[in-house]
Amino acid sequence: MDSASRSAALFAEARTLIPGGVNSPVRAFRGVGGEPFFVDRAEGPYIWDVDGKRYVDFVGTWGPAILGHAPAAVREAIQAAAGRGVSFGIPNPLEVEMARTIVKWVPSIEMVRMVSSGTEATMSAIRLARGYTGRDKIVKFEGCYHGHVDSLLVKAGSGALTHGSPDSGGVPAALAALTLTVPFNDPESLRAVFAAHPEQIAAVIVEPVPANAGLYLPKPGFLELLRELCTAQGTVLIFDEVMTGFRLARGGYQELCGIVPDMTALGKVIGGGLPVGAFGGRAEIMRCLSPEGPVYQAGTLSGNPLALSAGLAQLREMERLDGWRRLEETGAAFEAGVRRALKRSGRNYNFRRIGSMFCLYFTEGAVDDLASAQHSDKAAFGRFFHGCRERGVYFAPSQFEAGFLSVAHTGVDLDEVERVSTEVLCSI
Repeated sequence: MDSASRSAALFAEARTLIPGGVNSPVRAFRGVGGEPFFVDRAEGPYIWDVDGKRYVDFVGTWGPAILGHAPAAVREAIQAAAGRGVSFGIPNPLEVEMARTIVKWVPSIEMVRMVSSGTEATMSAIRLARGYTGRDKIVKFEGCYHGHVDSLLVKAGSGALTHGSPDSGGVPAALAALTLTVPFNDPESLRAVFAAHPEQIAAVIVEPVPANAGLYLPKPGFLELLRELCTAQGTVLIFDEVMTGFRLARGGYQELCGIVPDMTALGKVIGGGLPVGAFGGRAEIMRCLSPEGPVYQAGTLSGNPLALSAGLAQLREMERLDGWRRLEETGAAFEAGVRRALKRSGRNYNFRRIGSMFCLYFTEGAVDDLASAQHSDKAAFGRFFHGCRERGVYFAPSQFEAGFLSVAHTGVDLDEVERVSTEVLCSI
């Protein structure tokens, strides 16, 4: 990067003021090398950095920008809400409207509570499941990220049944020991962990489509087995649909797969780009929350009127535009272009897509779990990332992050990414 650029100057100053110069680690570009650029503005499918360069954006603020950046309906809703006040700290009608919408669109959710982030949603769901069941142990899957919650920053030990070890400094080993980690898409390991801890597991939390180790899909029967085991042992099944909720379908991935979780964590799309989260589920479980029950959870900005105005406007616009059908069409066209680029370049890399979410793994092997995803050539991906970025196409700065399409992406944008991808793949 040009040392005289405004981004370089801002990053140099940021590193003296903010740990690593960023407020979320992946933004530091450690997964691809080099330094991040700083964004000045965004509109539709594009972002512009502080040096004036335009990029076709396939990150979409990590998922919320399903309509593209700064859509008029969302901007107008935020402006109108701000005119009435930016925060109240007491109930407001938008909370009821958002709750009504979520309960109507996601049948597994009978009651819901708003929070301010996806991390807060998963953290609260885990606490509630423990309070509801009276059990302490939880199960998560390798490669599934559920926010920076102490209980969930855990990786597997030497075997599928090994107690977890902390995956971050500051996480007590004693707390990590209550988290059991198994490989995704491994039914035998799943059966084994339930057999080894009969009626001791409070909850299983899962990204039904793991999208924090790239993007891979559940094998046929895997989520069905998970539902069966949880039901048999009285374990709360939590779907983390912070990414997939309201993106893959109006009712989230659970609408597509037909599996009914006991609880669901939501975020991203329902905030229209503002900080938001939610968790909900069966009324029997949700009524254990304070003030009705003994499980405490609270938040000063929960149900914030700006965030809920933005989210409701975005959801209404998606319905008006038949957005999910349009996203599938855009996704199919995008996939066809990427596959043509791969063919022209002689590469046989593994491309995965569902709806408007995608990942290009720089490996020719099948990818069904974290272990196989890690076979990717991260150095080659880094060269691809920077080659595309130099040519005005911005993908996520990590091999292990999903990409996102929006309603705002047009055929012109897809043609551009096909041309750029072909050129870069042929050169690395």
